[in-house]
Amino acid sequence: MRETIPQPGGMHTRQDLVEHAREAIRAGSKSFSAASRLFDRPTRERVWLLYAWCRRCDDLADAQDHGGTLGSQSDAQARLRAIRILTERALDGMPTADPAFDALGLVAKECGIAEDMVEDVIAGFALDAEDWRPQTEEDLMRYCYHVAGAVGVMTAVAMGVSPHDEETLDRACDLGLAFQLGNIARDIAEDAAAGRCYLPGEWLAELDIPPGRQAEPAFLPRTALLAERLAAIAAVHERSARFGARRLAFRQRWAVLCAAGIYGAIAREVVRQGEHAWDSRVHTSRLAKLGFVAKGFRDALLPASPPAEEPRWRRRMLATPASEP
Repeated sequence: MRETIPQPGGMHTRQDLVEHAREAIRAGSKSFSAASRLFDRPTRERVWLLYAWCRRCDDLADAQDHGGTLGSQSDAQARLRAIRILTERALDGMPTADPAFDALGLVAKECGIAEDMVEDVIAGFALDAEDWRPQTEEDLMRYCYHVAGAVGVMTAVAMGVSPHDEETLDRACDLGLAFQLGNIARDIAEDAAAGRCYLPGEWLAELDIPPGRQAEPAFLPRTALLAERLAAIAAVHERSARFGARRLAFRQRWAVLCAAGIYGAIAREVVRQGEHAWDSRVHTSRLAKLGFVAKGFRDALLPASPPAEEPRWRRRMLATPASEP
């Protein structure tokens, strides 16, 4: 039997993997796809390759297609094992028969994405596979770190940030945290319909919202207050990330500021609509996206001021497992 020779990207050419990744981001995230076009070509392609892996893992974990309807969770642990096995093979440079995982192997080799960074992201899928629920704000923020903040860290490395540049990676993590908090606020009703809740149990108890009933009409006015709380935390992390963008090259800074505007607008719109925020899914229009592209360009040219308030939750705190009681 012939031994398989490790080769980042498996048996695919780089061009084929980039094309697959471009289609994945087009189908999976119009907002991120729009912002990614502002990168220079090498950065853009590497971000696409990383996104393809994240999207594929998310779809496998949730039994869905490009972020669509949540599928049956009866075999969640088996799908998590598949994610781990395919990811390990990809990082070892072995073919996986899945271009999204092969894309990870290629971009990790090109940029120096470390295995522990990848594992931090997979830990988020593991939480969902365990049907996990946050009880405290710290629980919520640790979840947001694993499913989005850690992705921000990997994306920064794909953009050329040194894996040892702690300050820039912290700010990149902040952007991911802001994105995820906004997504949680937007998707409260959708998650409830799927039997999920990412609002901390302590927050629900404070407002006398029974677990699992946060999306019922009678409780929506109170749930809207919790969405405001999510958006307020998101805004602190967004401002931190915007300040961190000053350390990036111009086109990278432009793309990051554009993305911050697009995703930040989602959380702000949820707050504006109050209890009606879940009548239909909040999104950013094409015209609004173009506006954020222009605003991001302007902001990228201006000097950045330090945020008035630093985030309470920092990357190193959230990456470390909570102490046992």
